[in-house]
Amino acid sequence: MKLFLSIFISSLLLWACAFSTAHAQVKVKDLVDVEGVRGNDLVGYGLVIGLNGSGDTIRNSPYTEEALSNLLERLGVNIQGSDFRPNNVAAVIITATLPAFARVGSRIDINVSSIGDAKNLAGGTLVMTPLNAADGNVYAVAQGSVLISGFLAEGDGASVTEGVPTSGTIPGGALIEKEIGFSFASMSSIRLALRAPDFTTASRVESVINDQYGKPLATMLDAGTVELNLTGETRSPAALLAMIENYTLMPAQKARVVIDQRSGTIVLSTNVKVSAVAIAQGNLSITIAEAPEVSQPNPFAPGETMVVPRTSIQINDGAPGNIGMIESNVTLADLVAGLNSLGVSPREMMDILKTMKTAGALHAELILQ
Repeated sequence: MKLFLSIFISSLLLWACAFSTAHAQVKVKDLVDVEGVRGNDLVGYGLVIGLNGSGDTIRNSPYTEEALSNLLERLGVNIQGSDFRPNNVAAVIITATLPAFARVGSRIDINVSSIGDAKNLAGGTLVMTPLNAADGNVYAVAQGSVLISGFLAEGDGASVTEGVPTSGTIPGGALIEKEIGFSFASMSSIRLALRAPDFTTASRVESVINDQYGKPLATMLDAGTVELNLTGETRSPAALLAMIENYTLMPAQKARVVIDQRSGTIVLSTNVKVSAVAIAQGNLSITIAEAPEVSQPNPFAPGETMVVPRTSIQINDGAPGNIGMIESNVTLADLVAGLNSLGVSPREMMDILKTMKTAGALHAELILQ
């Protein structure tokens, strides 16, 4: 397994280095969000009925009985003073997202999750439930049959649970009853918010829009915002964005090392650099040095003088105490290639990278997950 991971990481690094000079053209729509064009979260409290004895127990979930009593009273059924102990009802929380530009009569998907001690929502039906936004107003009404991906099988002495049988979805289960007022067509300016703020990327977005549109339409306000001035434009804002969002550019890439400590995954960007540092990992020592050579043509021969890089990597797996020295600025790919040649595990590699970052020798943003 260790050998497989080492070969996989080495192949990944070689692939990244091979394509590091290629122009990764990305559409503007994949880099930015339009300010004001967003979804709104909805939430509601309701009841799922029709469960096969797997609902809430009234003793542990009294709010389920209260909600069911209120529902029946609104429907004209008086149950006051009766011994009402159903076990086929479950109290649930419904969550959904109201998309931007959603119109009355459209349907959206909803998620249904039990909040009591119900064991299984399979086969249940959600009773009509209003969904509220943060302002307290009702924007949609949910109802329908709950679909779950898990199951529960149990007997007298054992039980088996696969997935989460107490949470499910209802595709198209909510009907939009109210729209959110947003007059997009009357906007005189539009702000594009970069999902990953970066001054270089924002400058390139500004340049590509102005160059391809043929006039100074975009202005970079900061690392995360590019503003479009629509004054005097004959096109509608929607038509203008439909054209601009398909412009392509090469975004700037930050030097990053992402480490997922739970799964042992390491993801490296190709522009990570390592400066002079001494490394010792147990019995392991590594020395990386640069010895560039000058190549020049013979006298009076055509051609030009060029500097050819030469990287030397020496690895010592001898007695403890041997410390290698990185003599000059090299890429992290060179260092990891040396580690992989010795079969260093991802866990050990994580420790080395984190220690190098602490020492100030790893010139990249280190993200731990």
